[in-house]
Amino acid sequence: QVQLVESGGGLVQAGGSLRLSCAASGRTSSTNAMGWFRQAPGKEREVVVIISRIIGNTYYADSVKGRFTISRDNAKNTVYLLMNSLKPEDTAVYYCAASSSRYFSESDSDFDSWGQGTQVTVSS
Repeated sequence: QVQLVESGGGLVQAGGSLRLSCAASGRTSSTNAMGWFRQAPGKEREVVVIISRIIGNTYYADSVKGRFTISRDNAKNTVYLLMNSLKPEDTAVYYCAASSSRYFSESDSDFDSWGQGTQVTVSS
């Protein structure tokens, strides 16, 4: 099992930036990909961005392309999400997740470890 701890959420005005961090511990060697998902009130959880651990392949949701950037530091077992040009519709609880699947997938069903979530609120 992999334990994930997110940090960096908060309140920001539209157009601002935030950086989220996700530190992994435990059986991190079994992780093949990590990613960020989000869930807004009354909506289903959706993928934001995924990154593979070894090669660094990425998948970005269309809604965040050009604004959000994922990066990783394998030595620290940490993944970062830099969010620029934030919009009110980005308001959600952001969850870090890890996948041991051999397939690079953006489906949340392929992720088997989840963090507790961090709130991001963007005011207009």
